[in-house]
Amino acid sequence: MTTAPVSSICTFPPGNFFSKEEVAQFQRDGYIIVRNLADAGLVQHMRKVARKHLEEVILPVEFEADVKYPGSPLTRDSAGGQTIRRLKQAHARDICFTEWVSSPQLLGRLSQLLGPELVMPLAHHNCVMTKQPQFSSRTGWHQDIRYWSYERPELVNAWLALDREERNNGCLRLIPGSHRLNPADHAFDSAQFFLDEDPRNQPLIDSHIEAELQPGDVLFFHVLALHAASENLSNETKHSVVFTFRPADNKPLPNTRSSAHPEILLPAPPVRED
Repeated sequence: MTTAPVSSICTFPPGNFFSKEEVAQFQRDGYIIVRNLADAGLVQHMRKVARKHLEEVILPVEFEADVKYPGSPLTRDSAGGQTIRRLKQAHARDICFTEWVSSPQLLGRLSQLLGPELVMPLAHHNCVMTKQPQFSSRTGWHQDIRYWSYERPELVNAWLALDREERNNGCLRLIPGSHRLNPADHAFDSAQFFLDEDPRNQPLIDSHIEAELQPGDVLFFHVLALHAASENLSNETKHSVVFTFRPADNKPLPNTRSSAHPEILLPAPPVRED
């Protein structure tokens, strides 16, 4: 395993758009990291809001005990059972999140990956992920599309680090190129987690990278990219803001979880002057 290769990282100052080479890298690897994409003051505001809402348990939230992942408390009443895994419906929590998803440096890049008409679903991600010490869980290898329902598997997640994200505090792990794999050639369990122990999966798992981030860095990754995360072994909580985006013509299927919440049509992205 390695940290993210330099070829899949954009360096500061980022501007509002990817280069052609960076778009090609995303298409090849299924992810790309942009350093210092979010304004430092905005990141600080988001972190302050996240900490306040965690401390005051402002609903809606998801507890580690709810997901039943390895390492999580067995029930909400057991030791660590009130450990929050994520603050749900982040967009409605504070204007700072609207400022972030409306920022030209984010919209410009998303338009290159998804087209000029961008929609942000409120049913998926739209959260602050909070990986806390001692009672955080381990998330197995999976593709987010396993529990989403759209006309096409054409969505992109933008994962914004509010704190350092490293191996010891559960940074995201990704398998480059896994958004292009043929599921029939690999093994998944009944919950659509990618099986670690199956020999058909081992070469891919061995090729994974660790997306180590600093506050303000953004990881863009395809909805089909296999990713996972370990427990937080540090002494401090890690916060990450995660939103999902789709092109306007890739609609959620009726009567599914993906169509159960309203969606937001985002502002027009900036115009690129070549």
